[in-house]
Amino acid sequence: QVQLQESGPGLVRPSQTLSLTCTVSGGSITTYYNYWNWIRQPPGKGLEWMGAITSSGSTYYSPSLKSRTSISRDTSKNQFTLQLSSVTPEDTAEYYCAGSRGLGGDNWSSYSYWGHGTQVTVSS
Repeated sequence: QVQLQESGPGLVRPSQTLSLTCTVSGGSITTYYNYWNWIRQPPGKGLEWMGAITSSGSTYYSPSLKSRTSISRDTSKNQFTLQLSSVTPEDTAEYYCAGSRGLGGDNWSSYSYWGHGTQVTVSS
C-alpha cells in the first residue's frame, strides 16, 4: 500500500523559501503515469492544487503560483520536494502531498493517495 509522509519546518519567516519533502513508501515515484502533487488548504478555505511532478520528472504548476513554485524529486530516496519562494502570511496553510493517475489538478476525486498533511505558518 502506497503511503506518503510530508516533512519540513512548521514556521517560515516572510520573504523566505518554504521547503517541504514528501517521502513515498510502498511504491515508486517513477511508476509510469503516476503524478506526484502538492496541494494546500489555507485556514477556512478550500483545497488548492499547487503543482505536480510526473513519473518521468516533468513538472506542472498552477498558473497562480508558477512564478514562486518549484517541484523536484530524488528518485534514490523516493521523495519529491516543494519549494515556494517569497512567502507571505497568505501562504499559511496545511500542505499535503498526494498521488494521482494522470494530472489531477483540482479534480479531488482523482487522487488515490494522500499524506496526512503538515501545517506551515508564515510569520515573523
